[in-house]
Amino acid sequence: MTAVTTPTQQQQQLPSMWNVGIARGLLEVKLFFRQRDAVVFSFAMPIGLFIFFAGIFGGNDLGGGVDYNQVLLPSMLTAGLASTTLTNLAIWIAIDRDNGTLRRLVTTPMPRGAYFLGKVIQMVIVGALESIALLAVGVFVYGVDLPATPGKWFTFGWVTLMAFATFGILGVALSSLPRTSKSAPAVINAPVMLLLFISGIYLPLTMLPGWLQDASGFFPLRWVAQGLRSAFLPDDVASATEAAGSWEHGRILLVLLAWFVAGLVVCVTTFRWKRRGDG
Repeated sequence: MTAVTTPTQQQQQLPSMWNVGIARGLLEVKLFFRQRDAVVFSFAMPIGLFIFFAGIFGGNDLGGGVDYNQVLLPSMLTAGLASTTLTNLAIWIAIDRDNGTLRRLVTTPMPRGAYFLGKVIQMVIVGALESIALLAVGVFVYGVDLPATPGKWFTFGWVTLMAFATFGILGVALSSLPRTSKSAPAVINAPVMLLLFISGIYLPLTMLPGWLQDASGFFPLRWVAQGLRSAFLPDDVASATEAAGSWEHGRILLVLLAWFVAGLVVCVTTFRWKRRGDG
């Protein structure tokens, strides 16, 4: 006599969201590094730009005896995190939506949270590898000094975690903006590249016009870069490298939290599993 399996028993036999999410995350990492354009533009470009700018401007004193490369490294860490989290998530989720991957996933028993967990795992692994590669180039090739005290390392840690959280949630939020997968790279990359140029990533904020400094203060890229610079630079040089003349850690935390909450609200209210026009 054949035993009858109830729906409850079938549900209990399914893998948990965590198991499925971890498996998807590892698969997402493999797929990322198999995509040449993703590796070049999301992973390798910040490293290449660091080498490019360090080769041209390295050795210049920005004030207080601080070398340009010492300021450039934390700024490029910010660019790398934005590239591998915000930009990468927004583009690839838009592609998954346009090619029908998201629509097919919601028809399977896979928990929807497992999809996002997989993206988070991919984001963290790729972003961490990007940061390690930048640190290695900065320290071993250009002699950049790492954070000098436990307090500086703590600052580096919490700012990096906030960058992952804020950029990640904004990447998911912006994924609904492109109409098609073909338009996604242009729609996402254009505003991010503009913000990189006005947020003190390639040039110190003090070298930008006052109105650009004020405009950049509204966006999270500037504050992540400023927070990471505070971990790599002596406290007494903030007056020479920062628009406000101080690190403003409290303001950095508040701005990033505000953007995280705003991104979460946008995700909840606008995220779509189907393309526009699909039933």
